[in-house]
Amino acid sequence: MLEAYIPVVLFIIVAIGFAIVALLMAWLVRPERYNKVKLEPYECGIETRGDARDRYSIRYYIIAMLFVVFDVETVFMFPWAVIMHKLKLFGLIEMVVFLFILLVGYAYAWKQGALEWA
Repeated sequence: MLEAYIPVVLFIIVAIGFAIVALLMAWLVRPERYNKVKLEPYECGIETRGDARDRYSIRYYIIAMLFVVFDVETVFMFPWAVIMHKLKLFGLIEMVVFLFILLVGYAYAWKQGALEWA
């Protein structure tokens, strides 16, 4: 009975061993000296201006929320596509209604000017 667990135990041992070896290798090849640029909050090469807690325009948050909403809603189409052959006509009508609601929401956001950057 315990023979069935041997592959699982081996997999766990290999996973833990790989993690330990990867951390040790990263520790061995890391740079020891830090410089002024490395200690800055952003390493992109652009000089920071102002405070990191500045206020952002509400448009930034609206665009971000719209992206999340439409992105998450379109992710719902993948499970539907996988079982489309089982759902037949009902599934097709359901997805058309879903896409219509998504399109109405997109058109409303566009008409309100929420997608304008400036």
